[in-house]
Amino acid sequence: MKLKANGLRIEFEDTAIVDGELDAKEAKKPVVLLIMGLGMQLVAWPPQMVQGLVDAGYRVIRFDNRDIGLSTHLDALGKPNILWAGLKFKIGIMPKPPYTLTDMAHDAIGVLDELEIDKAHIVGASMGGMIGQRVAIAAPHRCHSLTSIMSTSGARGLPKPKPEILRAILRRPQGKSTQQVIDHFAQVFRLIGSPTYPIPEDELRARIALGVKRCYHPEGSLRQMLAIATDITRAAQLPRITSPTLVLHGLADPLVPFACAQDTARRISGAKLVAIPGMGHDLPSEPVAKMLGHMIPHFKSAEKPAKSKLKAA
Repeated sequence: MKLKANGLRIEFEDTAIVDGELDAKEAKKPVVLLIMGLGMQLVAWPPQMVQGLVDAGYRVIRFDNRDIGLSTHLDALGKPNILWAGLKFKIGIMPKPPYTLTDMAHDAIGVLDELEIDKAHIVGASMGGMIGQRVAIAAPHRCHSLTSIMSTSGARGLPKPKPEILRAILRRPQGKSTQQVIDHFAQVFRLIGSPTYPIPEDELRARIALGVKRCYHPEGSLRQMLAIATDITRAAQLPRITSPTLVLHGLADPLVPFACAQDTARRISGAKLVAIPGMGHDLPSEPVAKMLGHMIPHFKSAEKPAKSKLKAA
């Protein structure tokens, strides 16, 4: 399904829409808005997480970020040269991104606008966590709560991934066939995945194939990557966040080291940091179950003040 948000066509899925029609009962449930990471589509959210939230009484909305999946592709903005942008950074020149994470946050807010949702629990993974932080900064009145998963504050001086991880992410597939693209991403996810909870090879490839066959758009990932790299003011703005915040992060994350989560939580007043031993930069079944065990009570706690006010009124 598509809607128009922030001037773009955004592909979304909503558990309150059944057979193309909005179910009035489901529409009244509190909303969780899931925002996925760099180059990842809405189908990258594990069904286990979506169903766990639905079973807990939530309306769950997922969407493809701009430039990825079935949402608007912005190829007219040009293909960024990431290596050249990296050289500019090193000599103190800030490259201009085709769009910013703030723009992407307004896409997310636009999804809520179009679906006539006043407030939601904002949950973001990796780049989605950064976008979620931007939503909480820009529109605190739209956030019941914020959950930032395997993400970062973006502050300077934080640990970075090892060079071999970056090389693997920036490397192109050996060819353009679907199988070669799947092989490439399987190698990347094995490098960044959870050492204690390795996803079985057939399951990993099935997850990757689902996204690749749905839509493979690498140029969009490059533009998103530049949006991440140039978002250098977010860390200083995180203290503005007033939404109840939960920071979830794997202790074995080789792409976004755990110190990045510690810095995020430190900058947001009252934020709760939960470390998940053995979890890397992916969403295997066991860590997802653990995260749900923290997310649902976090949501319920964030909803309590609003309910108390309604009763008092």
